[in-house]
Amino acid sequence: MYLDALSFLDDEREAWRPFEALLDLTDEQLDRHVEAAHGWSGRQLMGHVVAWQEVALDIARELAVNEKSPTAARIDADWDARGGEVINAEIDSRWAARPLAEVRDEFRRIAGELRGFLTVVPESRWIKNPTYQKTFTEETLDHYDDHHADLVAILAAAAGAG
Repeated sequence: MYLDALSFLDDEREAWRPFEALLDLTDEQLDRHVEAAHGWSGRQLMGHVVAWQEVALDIARELAVNEKSPTAARIDADWDARGGEVINAEIDSRWAARPLAEVRDEFRRIAGELRGFLTVVPESRWIKNPTYQKTFTEETLDHYDDHHADLVAILAAAAGAG
């Protein structure tokens, strides 16, 4: 539980930093599926993590001007109704259809934009609101932690393959 925005933002930035190593991989390395990463490619990991950051960004944009986020309510209801496997498969499909250059661009942009928006959201709407703080933690810090082993496996496979 965070008591101030700066602590959260500092921790989020540090937790995100290792994922930026994906940007150093070649297109071929990013497209290679890695069994130790649940069969995912670096491209898939990039798209998956950024898609959920994008959800958090949409929520932050709404909370910057409103007390509540319709996006958060919609995403929670959709998750409850259809489940994570279906939603994540749709995300994977959407990001697979995008050119890799666009995936790279969004990967570079979204995390910083999310941090920027969170600096203008009143703390009372996210840090001091347990529901929204939980949402932002789940879509960033917890999510990065959930996929850290995938990241390590993808980077190791890329290093081993040259």
